[in-house]
Amino acid sequence: MSENDNLQDADGKIELNATETPQLEEGENTSTEPISEEIKVANETTNDIVETTELVSEEIKENTTIPLVKDPENTDTHVEEIEESNAEDAEDETNAERHELESKDYHAMSMEQLTLELEQLIENYKIQNIRSQVDEIKSEFNSKFEALLDEKKEEFLSEGGNEIDFYYTSNAKKQFNNAYKTYRNTLSTYYKERENNLKSNLDNRLKIIEEIKGLINVEENINTTYKHFKDLQEQWRNAGPIPRDRYNNAWNSYHHHVEIFYDFLHLNRDLRDMDFKHNLDQKTKIIERAEELAKDDNINRSFRELQVLHKLWKEDLGPVAKEHREGIWGRFSNATKTIHDKRQAYYADLDKARESNLERKEDIISKIEVIAANTSNVHQAWQKKIKSIEALREEFFNAGKVPQKVNEATWSKFKGAVRNFNRNKNAFYKNLKKDQYDNLEKKKALIQIALDNKDNDNFGSTTPLMKKIQSDWKKIGHVPRRDSDKIWKEFKGACNAYFEKVHAERNEADKELMVAYEQKTVLLDEVKTLELSGKPENDIITIKEKIAAWKTIGHVPSNKRYIDGKFNKALDGLFGKLDMDKTKLEMIKFENKLDSLSNSNDTRLLDNEQNFIRKRITEIRGEINQLENNMQFFSNVDESNPLVRDVINNIEKQKNGLTIWEEKLKKIRSIY
Repeated sequence: MSENDNLQDADGKIELNATETPQLEEGENTSTEPISEEIKVANETTNDIVETTELVSEEIKENTTIPLVKDPENTDTHVEEIEESNAEDAEDETNAERHELESKDYHAMSMEQLTLELEQLIENYKIQNIRSQVDEIKSEFNSKFEALLDEKKEEFLSEGGNEIDFYYTSNAKKQFNNAYKTYRNTLSTYYKERENNLKSNLDNRLKIIEEIKGLINVEENINTTYKHFKDLQEQWRNAGPIPRDRYNNAWNSYHHHVEIFYDFLHLNRDLRDMDFKHNLDQKTKIIERAEELAKDDNINRSFRELQVLHKLWKEDLGPVAKEHREGIWGRFSNATKTIHDKRQAYYADLDKARESNLERKEDIISKIEVIAANTSNVHQAWQKKIKSIEALREEFFNAGKVPQKVNEATWSKFKGAVRNFNRNKNAFYKNLKKDQYDNLEKKKALIQIALDNKDNDNFGSTTPLMKKIQSDWKKIGHVPRRDSDKIWKEFKGACNAYFEKVHAERNEADKELMVAYEQKTVLLDEVKTLELSGKPENDIITIKEKIAAWKTIGHVPSNKRYIDGKFNKALDGLFGKLDMDKTKLEMIKFENKLDSLSNSNDTRLLDNEQNFIRKRITEIRGEINQLENNMQFFSNVDESNPLVRDVINNIEKQKNGLTIWEEKLKKIRSIY
């Protein structure tokens, strides 16, 4: 066995028929004695077998842990990167999924959007796979909140406040803190559980290695020993993830002793050649797939699939004949290097793009500094400046990421420019107390109008007036801080008193709608207790009659529309009891849903439903394509194989589902 293959082993799929004389030395033995003779010799404890067994036993005693031995050709950077990633995946079987998460520009999001994004990540993804996204969201949120805090503090101080008394928070901050606390608690629980699982799995794997080491000292029929060996191999494959810092060591120790066992077994040359041919065929397919990936423009997807190919090459397949080893490895390594180089070039281009973003952001900062330096004594000019600064802030956040090494400095420079502008702006408005007192008088006049009209029953003319003074209130501007809350409560109280009367009048008009609500309540109870006949044709007619009766009743008050949802839920229960074709049943339920959406007087609901169906069709088609691509790896495997059978059944299931969704799309399009 060559040094290049000292980590490979046969794939274990060959039936044991015969063996050569056990031998641990490198090289090949030309003996082809049948296994019965081998066992006979072993039973007679001939010297060469005893000596070999003793040598192996001594080696096992001295090598309870086998150091990492690498293929000399594997020392290239592009291969080491693959091996490091696979070792990481060995610790967390879901690790690869985190690379599939959609990459978003969190820098361009508001604090509210960042909070919502964090909540959705926690709800929809495994907690261990979202760490990088959460860290980036947290960093962006804190940066934006600090900038807002600085701005609020400047305003507070400009209005005469004492710095020691300043305090500010927001609903977005509270909501974000709650979501982040949930993330931390859930992550902590996960890591505690995983630590125990990894340790248990590692213990199991080490026990398997010990059992394999002991096989060559067992005095039993060689076929029985071989069967035991195959059982241990299957246990190894199903043993679960282990700590990645122990991955390479455990893997190499396992394969080292597997090879010792194969040397002890020493399968005959014909079976070995068959095994070599099988491995060569499979490795050639892996190479061909790697060469296809080298042409793919989706760099990250290619790299992830290449990792899987390397794992198959290393863990699932054994050696090939010596004359092919160097050639196929060179070819595989070249394809790997091509993908690696493309990936490096991709990130280099990404850095160039971020350099361009840096130039844009520096230009934006310069514009802010110019605006901040150009002071004015006119209120309208300052309002224009404020709008310009807000636009530049938005442009800054949308400009994209900059190189990591200058990220903090760029952000600090941006905050400093905005802070300088805010100081100048606040200094200007600090001198506008007269305008604020004028605004106070204007708002008091609006309060008087609201008080004079809060009891007016002429809703037709008074309602527009009350809405107008509310709009005027927003346009007037700031008043002295000490008066702000007081006059707002007075104005709001008068407006609320009037509109409560308006709502009471409308509730009177809603009495007819309440009658419809009561009728629907009765009909809902009937549907809930409805007993089906067991004949689908008759039961469908009955259900449709109930649906028609429901529509005939008409609308209910807006705050009672939840009853429609209860009715649809009851219908779903009835549909679920029908013994009929699932596709037909699904379309009947969908038609009922479309009727409800059509009668809602809100076309957005239909649009949302159509967009959802289109998205679902795209997803299913993608799943079918992926499954069909996976089938290429089983081109030489019989369809009766359970794994292949599962893939075929899954493809058929997805295609059946696709047919239903396409029918739904046709149905909803016919409504427009």
